[in-house]
Amino acid sequence: MPTEIIVALLSLLGTALGSVLGIITSNRLTTYRIQQLEEKVNNHNNLIERMAAAERDIKSAHRHLNELHEEMEEFK
Repeated sequence: MPTEIIVALLSLLGTALGSVLGIITSNRLTTYRIQQLEEKVNNHNNLIERMAAAERDIKSAHRHLNELHEEMEEFK
């Protein structure tokens, strides 16, 4: 087999291998970054749920305070 053909085949093999490894590495990085974003979204959603619960509790506390204030006004 002529030397030029061997060099061409080795170049083809190296290029193909480099491309495949680059694609695999890029895919792993993309998957990792998507997982990190999903964690951030989950944390944000948990915060929204906790804030909604806190707002309900605050409204309830304000109603209770208003009721107590009205009762105190009746005693004056």
